Amino acid sequence: MTAHAPTKQPAFNWFFPAASLLAALLVPLSVWSGGSGSGWPPGLLGAGHGHELIFGFALALVAGYTLGPQPRRILLPLFGLWLLARLSWLLLPGSTAAGLLTPAFALTLAWLVVPRFNAAKKWRNKLTGPLILLICLLAAGYWLIGLVDWRPGGLLPDRRQLMQGTVLGLLLLMTFMGGRIIAPAVAGTLEKKGIALEARVQPRIEGALLVLLGGALVLTLIPSGRPLAGALLVAAAALIVVRTLRWQLWRCPERPDLLVFGIGYLWLAAGSLLSGIALLTAAPLAPALHLITVAALGTLSTSVMLRLAWQRSQRCFPRQSGTAAGCCAVRRRHHPLPGRCDAIRRTRPAVAVGRALERRLSCGDIRPYQPDPAGVTPPAMIGYLHCPCQPQSYPIGDITGASLCF
Repeated sequence: MTAHAPTKQPAFNWFFPAASLLAALLVPLSVWSGGSGSGWPPGLLGAGHGHELIFGFALALVAGYTLGPQPRRILLPLFGLWLLARLSWLLLPGSTAAGLLTPAFALTLAWLVVPRFNAAKKWRNKLTGPLILLICLLAAGYWLIGLVDWRPGGLLPDRRQLMQGTVLGLLLLMTFMGGRIIAPAVAGTLEKKGIALEARVQPRIEGALLVLLGGALVLTLIPSGRPLAGALLVAAAALIVVRTLRWQLWRCPERPDLLVFGIGYLWLAAGSLLSGIALLTAAPLAPALHLITVAALGTLSTSVMLRLAWQRSQRCFPRQSGTAAGCCAVRRRHHPLPGRCDAIRRTRPAVAVGRALERRLSCGDIRPYQPDPAGVTPPAMIGYLHCPCQPQSYPIGDITGASLCF
């Protein structure tokens, strides 16, 4: 008997809905906890809502976005650990369970996610794994500092500084990942219009942002280094604005999803700028950090989740004025693959691909490439499906290179 591989499910099917529900509940419960005088739920009093936003909501987003498909034997315990951590903190924030479960989830997440980035070649890509590890370790550090009588203003950071450093870590992660989402999407949209976008990932600016924001994160944890951290954040804000303007998002009015992404990315600049000014002037940092957590994180995370949900249900990008193209992988034996549609990665030989791209299909039609009489071997996976909610059809060349088009 042949052993069947365990069925895998995308992690975002579990963590994205749960994160959305948590965020929807945190806002009214936080207001009720502080404004009603009841003090319930106790886990949201004071800085408790910040703990749940960062170590509950944000880490769930990281899990859903980076874990990829996982077997149920991994997803179920991990999701259960996250859920128990949230309930224990909301209801019994001072208990041992509340203190242990969140670090346990964060460290388990790091153990599963960080090795996935070991294959990166460029130094900018190699930083993703260590950054996620740092954010997860800060969750454990938040718990460890609570075990001792830590004196604020000492050589090592207190809980408040650790939470602020974690927010800057999220700022760095969103700056990096957001750029990797927006740049290829904008370039592909403009290419369909015959506009070549030269400033895509912008590696020099991206590298500078990684250095500036990484340095600001570390310096924020050192009391004497906070003014310098403020200067780095102001410089990073300027670079984020420059990078966003070079993407020319105003040329994509038919892609509202990209425009919202751009707004969220500019919120990162606003949060970085005001956080830097607050550190330079020794003003309270919390109001500026809310621009990063509520405005930027809220906009970008909602955009990612809604865009993914739309594409999986409608099998196309959010509605546009003109075009939406899709593709569907077709088996080597010319049988369409059911379900999800993956972008074609292997396109050999060039002759076969060229002839396949010349073919126009009717709406919703799937047709594999047929080899010509000369015996040209078709690619291992070729064929395309056009979005059923759009009147036109487009060749697969319009979206070749995307890792996931639906």
